[in-house]
Amino acid sequence: MNNLENIFLALGSIKANLLRSLLTLLIIAVGITCLVGILTAIDSILFSMSDNFNRLGANSFSIRPLSESLRSNDRGRRQKAADNILFDQAMDFKSSYIYSASKVSIESFCTGNATVKTGDKKTNPNVRVIGVDENYMNTSAYELVAGRNFTNNEVFSTSNKVILGSEIIKTLFDEKPEKAVGNDVYINSNRYKIIGALKSKGSSSGGGNDRRVFIPLYNSKVLYGYADKPYNITVAVANPNEMDDAANHAIGTMRNVRKLKVSQQNDFEIRKSDGILNQLKEMTSTLRWSTVVIAMLTLLGASIGLMNIMLVSVTERTKEIGIRKAIGATRRNVMMQFLIEAIVICLMGGFVGIFLGILMGFGVSVMVEGRFFISWNWMLLGFSVCIIVGLVSGLYPALKASKLDPIEALRYE
Repeated sequence: MNNLENIFLALGSIKANLLRSLLTLLIIAVGITCLVGILTAIDSILFSMSDNFNRLGANSFSIRPLSESLRSNDRGRRQKAADNILFDQAMDFKSSYIYSASKVSIESFCTGNATVKTGDKKTNPNVRVIGVDENYMNTSAYELVAGRNFTNNEVFSTSNKVILGSEIIKTLFDEKPEKAVGNDVYINSNRYKIIGALKSKGSSSGGGNDRRVFIPLYNSKVLYGYADKPYNITVAVANPNEMDDAANHAIGTMRNVRKLKVSQQNDFEIRKSDGILNQLKEMTSTLRWSTVVIAMLTLLGASIGLMNIMLVSVTERTKEIGIRKAIGATRRNVMMQFLIEAIVICLMGGFVGIFLGILMGFGVSVMVEGRFFISWNWMLLGFSVCIIVGLVSGLYPALKASKLDPIEALRYE
């Protein structure tokens, strides 16, 4: 008797005891649904959050002069403060740093109390003016809703072009970004032509992200520059998994730019912005384990129910077992017949559970407006768990059936 024949016999037995088998199958399906569905939903949500955080700058790191809190003391004497990153150093780093598809942006704070006006409308004197290069919008996750970004030529020229934040658009152009592009505004006493308008980004601890205007980097150097004016460097990494390697490469490049000797410590620091995302991953890891435990408890109940069904089936089919043994079936044949029957019931429940689990994951992804994808790992886990449950639940009844004495089994009524 081969395994294929055992599978057909198992299906026939399931059909003969349809209601009882369906109830056990549904219990298994519920456990697999919880396991696959919740794990798929978690992965879909985490994938969407990773994508969103990457667009918000979570796949980037910045380079700043070493902060006061990180500088050590030398026998009680405070060390000299780290020098600012100057314009030439920032430009040297940008031209020297080459890592995969990473992008380097340079920015410089100009003033935080500017007034922007056009015609008879003007803002409060609390607008932040920032000089940026052509990569800044990408590394800082600002999105244009109208117009365009700075070109490389504009960044390194003294042309008076400007990109306005959404709050400035709201105040001066009645929330109509298309109306703003192409017009002129005055930033304090300097006239600028609007080439772009930004999508709202919200506020942060550093001030209103939407109450900002951006001008070309070299223009800001000419108008707001001074001898030791600091410049900030941000590096956006294409693949978040390469963050550490990219940061190490940046450290080496920056040491060369700062002309530090081998014996000298870094006078700058790398600040990564993926901390929140890492915390979320840790939280979802705990949630995954909780889901696995809950699903396993459900499947434990299902396995007990399945074992009970198989024991009843052995008792009901005692005479059948005796006939099979009488015509030549071995103990192994009988054991495999009942074991495969238990596994078939579990796999049928697994198919139903995985299908429902995928639907559950899809439903959660739709509700949170996230990106849905099917994780083959969780599907493989579901099938593996079904086979294990079938083996554990069917092993004892199968052994009991295989050990029946054929003569006693034939006499059973």
